[in-house]
Amino acid sequence: MTSAPTGEVVLSLDGITHTFGNVPALQQATLQLRAGSVHALLGENGAGKTTLMRVVFGLVRAQQGVMQWRGAPVTVRSPSDALALGIGMVHQHFTLVPGMTVAENIALGGHGLFHPKQAAERVRAVAHAAGLALDPHTRVQDLPVGAQQRCEIVKALARDVTVLILDEPTAVLAPAEATELLRWLRGYADAGNAVVLITHKLRDALEVADDLTVLHRGRTVLATAVRDTDHARVTSAMLGGAPPQSTDHASGDATHTTATAGAVVLSLHQIQVRDANGVDRVRSATLQVRAGEIVGIGAVEGAGQHELLRVLSGRLPPTSGTCSIPDTVGFVPEDRHRDALLLDAPLVENLALSGAGVRRGLMHWDQLRTQTAALLRRFDVRAAGHEARARTLSGGNQQKFVLGRELEGAHEALVVENPSRGLDFVATTAVHRALRDARDAGMAVVVYSSDLDEVLQLADRVFAMHHGTLVPSEKDRDILGSRMLSGADAPVSDRTQ
Repeated sequence: MTSAPTGEVVLSLDGITHTFGNVPALQQATLQLRAGSVHALLGENGAGKTTLMRVVFGLVRAQQGVMQWRGAPVTVRSPSDALALGIGMVHQHFTLVPGMTVAENIALGGHGLFHPKQAAERVRAVAHAAGLALDPHTRVQDLPVGAQQRCEIVKALARDVTVLILDEPTAVLAPAEATELLRWLRGYADAGNAVVLITHKLRDALEVADDLTVLHRGRTVLATAVRDTDHARVTSAMLGGAPPQSTDHASGDATHTTATAGAVVLSLHQIQVRDANGVDRVRSATLQVRAGEIVGIGAVEGAGQHELLRVLSGRLPPTSGTCSIPDTVGFVPEDRHRDALLLDAPLVENLALSGAGVRRGLMHWDQLRTQTAALLRRFDVRAAGHEARARTLSGGNQQKFVLGRELEGAHEALVVENPSRGLDFVATTAVHRALRDARDAGMAVVVYSSDLDEVLQLADRVFAMHHGTLVPSEKDRDILGSRMLSGADAPVSDRTQ
């Protein structure tokens, strides 16, 4: 596929309109994408960003509007049509087949006979060129979330696309991985290709993008070159013209009131977790978390934090060591589709999952419907009602629902992976406030985030994981980052003990 001359408009959307039932998702939305550019697509949760790009990729048929490809009107009826044009999309939620290898997943959708050796070589070549390390022979189900994201990107790149759409690609990546990916996207665009980057991270958008479009309630409210705008103007557009609101997460202000820690609620002593291949994922981890505190975990992908959190939440028994946790612990996993929601079930049934396996007796559905409606209001979950299917919610609203469900579950402890994944800055502020309120009400909270700033802003105490080893750290970005990379080699003061 030959790239268009740099600067030429390769993709144009005009008047795109689509309604899901009675809910307008897109209303006369517009966007122009230039060759050789990174184009940031911004907006609050539910603004229509993903839906607009699904129209481009052939997953949604717009009811009105015109799409032009290199100056000519075009109809994209399916992802196959989009790929034939040279348009690839990396979805926020993975579309991989867990039981297949990386090479098999990337070969899916191709033509002709499957040749395992050639497929593996193709994966190595594309991954090496992109700077995204992948073993073609590993089964996807054995990959950590960050590596699954890399597999999705390589799968798109293997189709030789010249336009690449990425929906929140850095949401599950460690900071160094996210930086490297954004650097690669910049190089990919500089080679004459084009990128649409859906992101809630304004800093990423303003640093890497050439152009940006902001959607608000399905309408294009701002389309400009990045050099001609600023953070305040973009923020105002995302809020529909309301004055920008500062947030802890956006401003870097880590100050907050800390409640007095009480009795120990979660306790691990010399915990070891060994996987099915005999690899030690957690090594001799010891940790105590008290009522009324937030403990933060910083780690690079694959350091053992996911296994540690599942031990703390009661989802994974340790191979050895002693573990003392309450009968039920609230848990918000980073992959909400796989581990937290029944996508084709109504929200009221998803709410009923809280305490599953422990709760006994009859289900009081009227009470559950009332509780679901109250949760939607309290956590600003935008849905058609308590009978709405979980699948119909935007990713950010799904995340708010899951967090709200676990916070409302009357648990003594809460374990959270990447709490603001897929959330805009307004929703992030609300989530952070809810976690601090839970802490102040006496709950023991453990938070892991791939965003170090988020860990530091939320936590009262912080720990780093390095190759399965858990070590305390100061609440300092450089020291925490150093401990994530080198274990206990970095200095630490007594106040973290």
